Amino acid sequence: MDQSSKGRTPIDPARNILEVITTLKVGLRNSDRKVADLVLENPGIVLGATLAKTARRARVSEPTVIRFCEAIGCSGFRDFKLRLAQSLALGMPATHSVLSPGDSPSTLADKIFDYTMNSLNWARRQLDKDAVARAIDVLETARRIEFFGFGASGILAIDAQQKFTLFGVPCLAHTDSHQQFMAAAMLHPGDVAVAIPNTGQSVGIIQVARVARKNGATVIGISGSKGGLIRHCDIGLVVETLENTDIYTPTISRIAGLVVIDILATAVALRRDAAHDAKLSEMKKGLAAMRSGHFWQIMEDSGS
Repeated sequence: MDQSSKGRTPIDPARNILEVITTLKVGLRNSDRKVADLVLENPGIVLGATLAKTARRARVSEPTVIRFCEAIGCSGFRDFKLRLAQSLALGMPATHSVLSPGDSPSTLADKIFDYTMNSLNWARRQLDKDAVARAIDVLETARRIEFFGFGASGILAIDAQQKFTLFGVPCLAHTDSHQQFMAAAMLHPGDVAVAIPNTGQSVGIIQVARVARKNGATVIGISGSKGGLIRHCDIGLVVETLENTDIYTPTISRIAGLVVIDILATAVALRRDAAHDAKLSEMKKGLAAMRSGHFWQIMEDSGS
């Protein structure tokens, strides 16, 4: 669909305009895409250029530049430059963080930080906070929590197990397909299954969600897409990131997933009572003592 048509979908004014251009570029007219390429390649130069200079650099007419601005949701060239200035002030989006073999260590560090921070910011804006609140309510009262994930998503499941174990609720992470199916088949009403596939299309995880729901468990899905798994969940948390096709930067979805798990775990922790907080504090003191080599002295002092 031509994004320059009058029936185009309004663009959220809070979105980074460089991200908007990247998203809409494929649907633009050929001449408009020339302006898009210029902006994405040299946003700083375009910011300081007049309408006429921008048109010359893109090798298009001035009306084409104006049409491009309108196609990406701006009211005109001035509004576009204001949005561009705001975007640059927030930092370069993931599209400007593609790695190359010639990057110096300093450039490499900056690109990966830029890519990660901007993609996390994107995920934050896309996350359904109402769904997060419902997930927190369910996890707070869960009788048992089981986490399911393969590969990189299995790392998220293990991290979640480590955090939620602190709440005194039976909690396990499953990363083997057979073990996942068996665990899902043994769940009951009051139990919670948290399925964590990045793509949302894993047949094994979808099957786990279906089996868990059939047995009365509440299923929470944490996925990078709205399709697939989310349709089989009671609560779906879509953690959308600005995926980069660069083979050297595949971890952003994992980082975003870890952040969401931290949100859920922290919210549940804040709802626990004072007795739980005291027990957790004592546990942390014990861990600190183990790291420093004074564990047994503290145990003796406490009478344990």
